[in-house]
Amino acid sequence: MHILVIGGAGYIGSHVVRAFLDSGYKVTVFDNLSTGLRENLFLDADFVHGDIMRFRQLSEVMGGGFDGCVHLAALKAAGQSMLHPEQYSRANLVGTINILNAATASSLGVLVFSSSAAIFGNPVYLPIDEDHPKEPENFYGFTKLEIERLLAWYDRLKGLKYAAIRYFNAAGYDVQGRIRGLERNPENLLPVVMEVAAGIRPQLSVFGDDYPTRDGSCIRDYVHVSDLASAHVSAFEYIRAHKESLSVNLGSETGISVLEMVERARHVTGRAIPSVIASRRTGDPSELVASSRKARELLHWKPQYSDADTLIASTWELYRTIAVRCGSGIR
Repeated sequence: MHILVIGGAGYIGSHVVRAFLDSGYKVTVFDNLSTGLRENLFLDADFVHGDIMRFRQLSEVMGGGFDGCVHLAALKAAGQSMLHPEQYSRANLVGTINILNAATASSLGVLVFSSSAAIFGNPVYLPIDEDHPKEPENFYGFTKLEIERLLAWYDRLKGLKYAAIRYFNAAGYDVQGRIRGLERNPENLLPVVMEVAAGIRPQLSVFGDDYPTRDGSCIRDYVHVSDLASAHVSAFEYIRAHKESLSVNLGSETGISVLEMVERARHVTGRAIPSVIASRRTGDPSELVASSRKARELLHWKPQYSDADTLIASTWELYRTIAVRCGSGIR
């Protein structure tokens, strides 16, 4: 079986590629390397340096007889999406329409889509299941929701079967250390914590300590990126077996607060990790926790690496190695 992974040189994409390779699939990566990294490419996967905005090139590649496609190419910074909706419209919406049109023209019948918990907006109830109201709070979440709607129409009109995999907070790195490329300009909590631990940043800002949670800081559902990656393989195999589309939420179902994550990181890394309390960020819900019951039932998916210590240790191993190489004195 041959899988095309669009965006396969990125943080999540490279882990998805590794999961398919480990499961015995042949993989081709299609990536423009705008945010993806060459060091995230594997020798046992083919690589095409391409852009989803170049429809002719995309069509030629997708006509290569693939059994399925994974679509992870997108802009993803929620705050930036509110400032530059035109960029997100082009990259996320127009780019996806190109992928859908190229896929159906080449009779590629299965597409696994990288969606997001951002489609739900502020929670009405917890844990968040697939039926939760979908009211995005930012333009990034809007683009992901619109893409899911497009997928449903292409299934109905063109027979393109899909899986929409809604990530909660992806974190961690391959526990075997096979993926070494760090995200550029990270905004998520754990890599920022690691940058402080490694001496790249002087301190961490905790945005709010007066939320109605057990310690006053926001609570989030962190899921290890390798657990996310395995779900892509399971989703593809489910569609192949059942000939039907599906949408699933993926989380650990265990909320970890910002302050708890920082304290665990201090314990695991042995570093002080200076932090300061800053003002709340606009639009940050106090708590987000997923229900992954549907993924368990349909995909037999169960996270293996999503406990806090594994999330931190697998990330710290990469940052620690880089910090030592750069001469920061960390051992």
